[in-house]
Amino acid sequence: MNTPPIHMVDVVGQYKKIKPEIDAAIQRVMESGQYILGKEVTAFEQEMAAYLSVRHAVGCASGTDALQIALMALGVGPGDEVVTTPFTFAATTEVIVLLGARPVYVDIDPRTFNIRPDQIEAVLTPHTKAIIPVHLYGQAADMDPLMALAKRRGIPVVEDMCQAVGADYKGVKVGGIGSIGCISFFPSKNLGAFGDAGMVVTNDPALAEKLRMIAAHGSRVRYTHEVLGVNSRLDALQAAMLRVKLRSLEEWIGARRQAAATYDRLFAGTGVTVPLVASTGRHVFHQYTIRVKHRDSIAARLAERKIPHAIYYPIPLHLQPAYRTAGPQPGPLPGTDIAAAEVLSLPMHTELDIQQQTVIANAVLEAL
Repeated sequence: MNTPPIHMVDVVGQYKKIKPEIDAAIQRVMESGQYILGKEVTAFEQEMAAYLSVRHAVGCASGTDALQIALMALGVGPGDEVVTTPFTFAATTEVIVLLGARPVYVDIDPRTFNIRPDQIEAVLTPHTKAIIPVHLYGQAADMDPLMALAKRRGIPVVEDMCQAVGADYKGVKVGGIGSIGCISFFPSKNLGAFGDAGMVVTNDPALAEKLRMIAAHGSRVRYTHEVLGVNSRLDALQAAMLRVKLRSLEEWIGARRQAAATYDRLFAGTGVTVPLVASTGRHVFHQYTIRVKHRDSIAARLAERKIPHAIYYPIPLHLQPAYRTAGPQPGPLPGTDIAAAEVLSLPMHTELDIQQQTVIANAVLEAL
């Protein structure tokens, strides 16, 4: 039997399964003539707020914009410091630097890839304006000790949940734990749009109003601009299509978790370190990321076999040329160093089958 083509993320296969509903949603928007904001965006915001059990959800143009709008709403600016992780996508640091603030990095646990709350207090200063934990690869950071520290010191927490929609921590979905949650609907995400799209969520009504203003040029009333804002509106087409996909999100999370369990079984007893699933919450496996020695040579062998794979992330943010002088250089970050040298992400999506996963696992083990 021939193995079906293996994709890192099979967005086309997923679309084909819900094509009639997606096409109907597109047609509905096109016939409405309402392409910017409007009832589709409002309905999606309400549905996402209900799904996440938060009081307010505000659509925006991307996950990166969500992070920037969140920090703007908290008043982050020149001279301020924001504590975060160096092991994540560049957007987390990018928005800090764009606002004139300084990123301050804390090491990660190389088993979960998430920020270590026990190391945060040591880097806090009178200039610390926010803390951004990243729920990386689909697993929540350890939020209880982080939130206890933040509340004791009066520092707001912005949850970067761009990779973790639907993940939970001790039964509470991420996004509603800190002051603000930031979501990306990039097409490859567990809940992916058909282009860029994002959202900010909060339980604070005053923050919600400010977030909404900032995303719409700082305005509540047309041509009256109360605060400095940006143009970052979730368009109606993306909202309508995301409404369709949201109805299947829990089913898709189940499929990803099942695929992760299959990988775990295929790699059991080998030299592959499989992802640690913390006992504190539900991992939604945006990525299935293993750790292996001699990662780069293994990746090269997979490329020869035409097996999709990715390295998220080979260069930590404090070592990136654009950010090397943006903030204080951190001390030793051994967890980050281990992860950057050893992580390898394998195909993970809702359309994987066991035949494909067996081919992928065998290729990794042969390369070992």
